[in-house]
Amino acid sequence: MTERLAVESMLFYFRKKAVTILGVYEYDSSTGRAGNGLPASAAGGKAPMVNWDVVSDDWHNFQSNVRSTTDSIERKLQQHSG
Repeated sequence: MTERLAVESMLFYFRKKAVTILGVYEYDSSTGRAGNGLPASAAGGKAPMVNWDVVSDDWHNFQSNVRSTTDSIERKLQQHSG
């Protein structure tokens, strides 16, 4: 029962984070402040709540690091098994 509670808590945590991010993105998009290439004057001079260009760069860096790590692990496993 304890493991189940831990898993449910973890899933709830990640769902809460996802809903928060989606909500902020929706707000920025609906007010014209999302990273859409428009100048700040297009949204009344207000900056977005989140710098989506930085988020995008961080996400792509994270994906590259995960791929690199996965490839490295696969190579090591192949060396040990073959």
